[in-house]
Order: sequence, then C-alpha cells, then structure tokens
Amino acid sequence: MRIAVVHSFYTAATPSGENALVRDQVRALGTAGHEVELFDAHTDELARDPLYPLRAAARVASGRGSNPLARLHAYAPDLVHIHNLFPNYGRAWVRHWPGPLVATLHNYRPMCAAATLYRAGAVCTRCPDGDRWAGLRHGCYRDSRAATLPLAWAGRHGPARDPLLTRADRLVVNSRLSERTYRGAGVSAERLLLVPNFVDAPLAGDSTGPDNGRWLVAGRLSAEKGILELLRQWPAHEPLDVIGDGELLAACRATAPASVRFVGHLDRAELCRRMPSYRGLVFPSRWYEVQPCVHVEALAAGLPVLAFEGSSVAEAVRDHGTGLVTGWGEPFAPVLAEAATRFPRLRDHCRRIYADHFTERAWLSRIAEAYEEAAHVAHGRVAAPTP
Repeated sequence: MRIAVVHSFYTAATPSGENALVRDQVRALGTAGHEVELFDAHTDELARDPLYPLRAAARVASGRGSNPLARLHAYAPDLVHIHNLFPNYGRAWVRHWPGPLVATLHNYRPMCAAATLYRAGAVCTRCPDGDRWAGLRHGCYRDSRAATLPLAWAGRHGPARDPLLTRADRLVVNSRLSERTYRGAGVSAERLLLVPNFVDAPLAGDSTGPDNGRWLVAGRLSAEKGILELLRQWPAHEPLDVIGDGELLAACRATAPASVRFVGHLDRAELCRRMPSYRGLVFPSRWYEVQPCVHVEALAAGLPVLAFEGSSVAEAVRDHGTGLVTGWGEPFAPVLAEAATRFPRLRDHCRRIYADHFTERAWLSRIAEAYEEAAHVAHGRVAAPTP
C-alpha cells in the first residue's frame, strides 16, 4: 500500500512522545513492505519567521492556510494517515481529499484548548460538555487568553463538527478511556477504532537482576502528572527515584522526603535499561492521559505498575492485571506494602501483556484493519450516486 503520513512536529524544546511515535510508526510501515512518505512540518524551522505566531494563530482559528494537499495529489497515495495538524497545517483542506483518510487522536485538542481536559488540579470537561468558551475564560492554552483565543474560536462548534473528525473515514484512539471520551463528545462510535500504540522499548527486559528495592516515577514534572501530590504523601521510609524534568522540579525537591532521589532526564534507551531493576512503576497522573509510552515501556521491562484512579493507565492496569490501582484518598503506605508483596509475581505476566498487545507486530495488524475499513468506507462514498 502507498501511504502518506501527515504530521506537524512539536518543538524539540518540549520532548514529545507523539513525535517519537510517528517516526516509529512510519519506520514500521516501511519495514512491513508499504511505500510510505512523511508529509511533515516542523515548528522549530517555521518559528524562525518573526511573523510565525501570527500566522499560526490565524491558521488555527480559521482552519485555512498551509496544507499538504498539492503534494499529496502529486504523490497519489492509496491512503492518508494524519497524526497532528496543529499548529502548522490548516484543517479545512481535509474536506477536499477524495481518498481514504485515517486520523489518530493522540490527545483531546479537538475538544480542549490545552489538549488534556485538565485544569486547576482536576479533570475538566466544561468545553465538550457545552460551555465552548470556558477555555478562553480560563486561558487554558499556555495560561493565556490571547494564546487560547484561536483554539477556542476553532472549537466553538464542538468536536462533532471539527473538520478532521467529520471527514476522517476512521479515527484511531489509543485507549478505551479516550474512545469513551470522544463518544461522549458526539463522535460516532462506528468511526472510532481502538489501536494501542506500540513501543519499541530498547533493551527493556534484557536484565533479570534483583529488585533494587526502589520505586520509580518517570515523566514530565508538571501539574497534570500528579507528582507534587504524590511526593506530599510519599512515606519517608520508602526509596523512590524520580526520572524526568519540568517546571515543578524545584517544588518537587522542596516537598520530597529524604528517601526520594531526583535522577534528572534520561533518554529512552537508558530508562528502559534501568527499568527491570526497580520494584515497580508508580503512575500518579491526574489527567485522563491517552496512552503514555512509559507505561508500555514498563510492561516490556516486566515492571508492574501502581496507578492512581482516573487515568487510562489505571484502566489498563485493572483490565490486564499488571499491578494495582489506588485512589488519592487511601493511606499510601499500606498500598505500597501490598504492591511490594504482589509485584514480584507479576513480572513475567507484564512481559506477556506487552508481547500480546503493545509490540510493533500487534500494532501493524490492528492498523491494517483500520486502513482496510477506511478504504471500504471511502469506496462506498465514491460509488454512492450524487443526489
């Protein structure tokens, strides 16, 4: 199959798991024998233009402007797969693409200016629930009403009328929670297809060394990740390594007990190399998440997960039996004690779940189904008589 992959790359100044996933998926499709072309736009390059902020704002608000349509027609793919259009491609052009079109919904931007459905320490669904201007009032994108205005205007009619969501023949979601959230916002269930991302976890699971007795948190140190709340109640006798960086680093250091060690940022290969030696991954995220890479990397390493209620990871842990789920109101020391007892028996099971659900092979099989369904729908659309 001849596939065009469209992606607007986020700035390298903010590490993006989505950018890495797109590159991995393009490589996987090529390895599987497809002819794949990446139609990309890079924020780091475009932002050199002094007028970039204004151009991007106008593009986001109107849905018009830069698009890959001419290049796509020249390439003539069998199918177009869109990952991200924000903020470097418009959205209106998708209505003019006649062939099969698949879009992966990596976040909640079609219904939330911040793309997270999180505000003021809790999940917030006011915009998709009908209060379309709540994000603007609260300045949800970059804590700025001016920066939020183009997104609020673009989403004023709700996700059910978003140009990409209404045009795509199939919409790929990465978790059951994401699927339910988009259905609740008015997107038809028949167009949503669950395809979990795969993670090629380098060196994960190669080590079978002993448990080093330490717990692990890995990710961006930001409010929606729940790291401050976790450290405020972390037991002083339990050793914990925090891997990652972010705007809350200073606050985290000031809050953490002496048993917590801040390791800093590690690249994926080094993180995966270290994972098997930990007791378990603690996942305190307070927003829905979609499908964070670190969860899958932990499973590949045979590392059970202690997740807090409310995220897609908590649901996955419960569904697959790969750890424990707790709530913020529960005493934390007994939960850790229970996890320390249970987790050693779950390591092989975690690796099996990774092998069954989150490998490149599993993703290729599921994405092929999405492509086949999209092609079938597109064929029916073209063949239907004009009224």
